[in-house]
Amino acid sequence: MKYIDEYRDEHVVQSLAAQIARRTTRPWNLMEICGGQTHTIMKYGLDELIPAGIRLVHGPGCPVCVTPLEVVDKAIAIASRAEVTFASYGDMLRVPGSHSDLFRVKAAGGDVRIVYSPMDAVKLARALPQRQVVFFGIGFETTAPPNAMAVWEARREGLNNFSMLVSHVLVPPAIRLLLGSPRNLVQGFIAPGHVCTVMGYWQYEALCLDFHVPIVVGGFEPADLLEAVDMLVAQLEEGRAVVENQYARSVRYEGNVPAQRIMEQVLEVCDRKWRGIGVIPQSGLRLREEFAAYDAERLFGVGEMTAEEPPECISAEVLQGLKRPTDCPVFGAACTPENPMGALMVSAEGACAAYYHYRRHSIQSEVS
Repeated sequence: MKYIDEYRDEHVVQSLAAQIARRTTRPWNLMEICGGQTHTIMKYGLDELIPAGIRLVHGPGCPVCVTPLEVVDKAIAIASRAEVTFASYGDMLRVPGSHSDLFRVKAAGGDVRIVYSPMDAVKLARALPQRQVVFFGIGFETTAPPNAMAVWEARREGLNNFSMLVSHVLVPPAIRLLLGSPRNLVQGFIAPGHVCTVMGYWQYEALCLDFHVPIVVGGFEPADLLEAVDMLVAQLEEGRAVVENQYARSVRYEGNVPAQRIMEQVLEVCDRKWRGIGVIPQSGLRLREEFAAYDAERLFGVGEMTAEEPPECISAEVLQGLKRPTDCPVFGAACTPENPMGALMVSAEGACAAYYHYRRHSIQSEVS
């Protein structure tokens, strides 16, 4: 615990906050990409420790939150089939589709199971040869290597009853979209440490050059995030725009090369729709043609399904850092973790859930 506690040490945190205050001479808008970073900021009140002129906005870094509504509908349609055992991480079960969710499918008798890795789903396929086992493969670059390995292993073993519903997204194209928007207000980014542990941070150099914006790879503890903010403010105040690595204890420039190789062998880059944002070119991953036999979307004929977001939900603007969850008229009222209207309120990494758990009482006090 000592190693973790060092990154939560009150004196270290206060010292970093004071250093940021000394550096800051003008307002700056900074975005953390990862939902785990958002929850740390909210839980520990880091945004209240730094100067008021530094505004931390929350980006599209929650894998559950950016999974399109129609992909959830596809999962529900597949899971509802009598011959299917549908395996998923637990946080996807409560994400609302257009008319239902995976928990309701399970309650109605569907064979929906929570697993803790894609290899758990492969084990189910071995143990249940009479069933069609489908794994819900979502996420950023972080979860792509184990998902790719599961498909590779299923093919190696000849498991013809295993498939995957794939909805993977990539971080750099999303940052490029945000920076290219005429509505963009972000001047510096905290890149997600877990993604960069897999992919490295060389891909972010082009973004710095093209948009003259600094990017710092950040960790997930309070001291990590304040140090990343300090590094960004230093660059902005000096007029620099390069990639720096705060999370050096985990991230290397080149990333995890063996993990990248299994991704490249099984998956290929494609255009991908992001929930609330729309299609971002070359921002996703799908199974390569040689692994088509393991593509659940093809196997179960759900590729053409489409869906529209609820008009009340402002998740698109929250994911782009244009609004805060508390700007939503249904936040904490019609939309709560128990009765979520959108994925940002469901996920353990969602910005709306973070505000609900850590800020709603102070917000209610201000209103009253």
